[in-house]
Amino acid sequence: MKNTFKIEHRLGYRILRWVLSIALVSGILISAAQIVIDARRVSAELDRQAAQTMALVRDAATQAVFSIDDELAQQVVEGLFEQGSVRFAKISHPDGEALGLLSRPHRNARYRPLTDSIFQAERTYRIELTRQEEPGTVYGYLEVRYDTGPTAASWLERATLTFGSGIARAIILALVLFMVYHLLLTKPLLSIIESLTKVDPAFPDNRLITPLKGHRRDELGLWVNATNNLLVAISDSQKKHREAEERASRLSRYDQLTGLPSRDYLLGLLAAAIEETKQRNKILSVYCCGIDDFQSINDQFGYESGDLILQSIGDRLEASLSGSQFLKARLGSDQFVVIEKDLDNDYQATVTAEKLLGLFNAPIQAGDHHIVITATIGVALFPDNAEQLDRLLHFAEQTMTLAKTTGRNCFQFYVASVDQEMRERKRLEKDLACAQQKGQFVLLYQPQVSLETGKIIGAEALLRWEHPERGLVPPDTFIPLAELNGSIVDIGRWVLDQACYQAAQWAAEGMPMRIAVNISAVQLRQHDIVETVLETLERHQLPANRLELEVTETTVMTNLEDAIAKLHRFKQKGILIAVDDFGTGYSSLTYLKRMPVQHLKIDKQFVRDLLVNEDDTRIATTIIDLGKSLNLSVVAEGVETAEQEYYLRQRGCHLAQGYFFSKPLQSQDFESFVINFHDKMIENNA
Repeated sequence: MKNTFKIEHRLGYRILRWVLSIALVSGILISAAQIVIDARRVSAELDRQAAQTMALVRDAATQAVFSIDDELAQQVVEGLFEQGSVRFAKISHPDGEALGLLSRPHRNARYRPLTDSIFQAERTYRIELTRQEEPGTVYGYLEVRYDTGPTAASWLERATLTFGSGIARAIILALVLFMVYHLLLTKPLLSIIESLTKVDPAFPDNRLITPLKGHRRDELGLWVNATNNLLVAISDSQKKHREAEERASRLSRYDQLTGLPSRDYLLGLLAAAIEETKQRNKILSVYCCGIDDFQSINDQFGYESGDLILQSIGDRLEASLSGSQFLKARLGSDQFVVIEKDLDNDYQATVTAEKLLGLFNAPIQAGDHHIVITATIGVALFPDNAEQLDRLLHFAEQTMTLAKTTGRNCFQFYVASVDQEMRERKRLEKDLACAQQKGQFVLLYQPQVSLETGKIIGAEALLRWEHPERGLVPPDTFIPLAELNGSIVDIGRWVLDQACYQAAQWAAEGMPMRIAVNISAVQLRQHDIVETVLETLERHQLPANRLELEVTETTVMTNLEDAIAKLHRFKQKGILIAVDDFGTGYSSLTYLKRMPVQHLKIDKQFVRDLLVNEDDTRIATTIIDLGKSLNLSVVAEGVETAEQEYYLRQRGCHLAQGYFFSKPLQSQDFESFVINFHDKMIENNA
């Protein structure tokens, strides 16, 4: 602190210099004034003494002149010379003739040039000698000359003493004033400066200025308090600024809803993870997880519940995938990404993908709702699929999106053809948006045959898309797209209307039969689905027991409580409920017990390899036995051979449909098939 500025720049030195200068000038001026005054006093004193002396000897000098007494005149002159300062004395007649005369030289001294200029070298005094009786008659003259040297020497001695004492007093006063300034000002200032040098600019309130003793209530004390208050204010401002920067940084780096890193921040983390993976010669896996049909959850339960679901998923990922091996982030909307490092092989990525599916599938409590969700996961591997971080993440997203078109609640690895498939999907999705308006949808009907009576008791309405370029597009291709973009609601409403209309037409033509219509999870989540179905039945004058709604286990499990409540309302109105694709989903007896179901449909994948694959045969048999135990009718899909039909009939399966009986038919062809089928049955019975 002492070396921060030169000594001549210090305030104490400057104060001392100024105080000494002012004191010296003042001392000099005051001393000079005193000396001048003393010189004037001395000069006046010389004149006064001369006048007194001459007045004393005047009478004697007059008597000597009047009586022309040389001796008396000489005595008078000698008496005057008793004074050391008298250099010349003379008593003379009027004509100038001396009657008594004495003189001596000037006293020589080094100071004479100075004093002579002030007092003159000598002073001459002359008076007329007259008698009182004859005041007008002059008898002679008395002339005295004084040497100013002795008096000037005394004056000079006093002047020197006055000047020296004045300068000394000035210096002493200056030093006293300086000490006062130093104690009251400069020393406290140095203490304040020393305290200020110890203040940390980053945290100014950590070391405030120490209050000065004896200065708590004066200006310095107020200055210290004001400075400390300023430091505290600066510190508060810096804290707020840092907090604002941290908030801004967190806003840019972290998702505010889940607390997970954002997409941009993730790219930086992913770049570092890739470099680390290269050095260790390991495998890195990127899992892009998208919640299935999240928009419908928001529509049904509200965005607040949707936010709770996203927060719960974020918490699960943080809790279950802890450690430096995993990186988690939210890409936006309903998509999350997980990065796993230090993999030795692809199989480890499969294990993690299955674990992630389990994390998403666990029920979530959102307010009063017990919500079950599923997720689809796209997996991309480094370095097999891509070495650039942006392409690696992009491939994982594409794979996830593509996987949702073929199935849900699953994971899929990236393949080289994903780009082409994605472009095809985008074009198909664009065409799907206007397919209904252009009348490209058609309904086909596949007969459902009673294995007990051999009669056709109903039909399943199957939607097909007649694309102008692609031809007939199967529902497995475009239905997932419609569910993703929400157009399945309008399409499903059209299917329901057309199916009910056709069933009413067949009944009017003497062919009353049950019509089965598939209801997707998106449709079942619509708050007005029950009213829509009932209004459609009423519009076409179709009895409720002629309509069967087919739902999958996944459809119901998406929101179990709400779905079961709506299914019960359907049942109360007489509408039949069937569980489609039974055996491919949860297949939980607990859920099945709560559902108002009349029919179980064995998925065609188990029927296709019936009597060929032991597992599929065992599953089909178990479902039939389960239906019997629960007093439910069992429908077998995809029956293609007589052996399958025979086995199912012998095992007690109630209904069947498939190419063994008929492929899906248009309405006119279906009518002809039913008539011919019945005629053939009559002939066989005959």
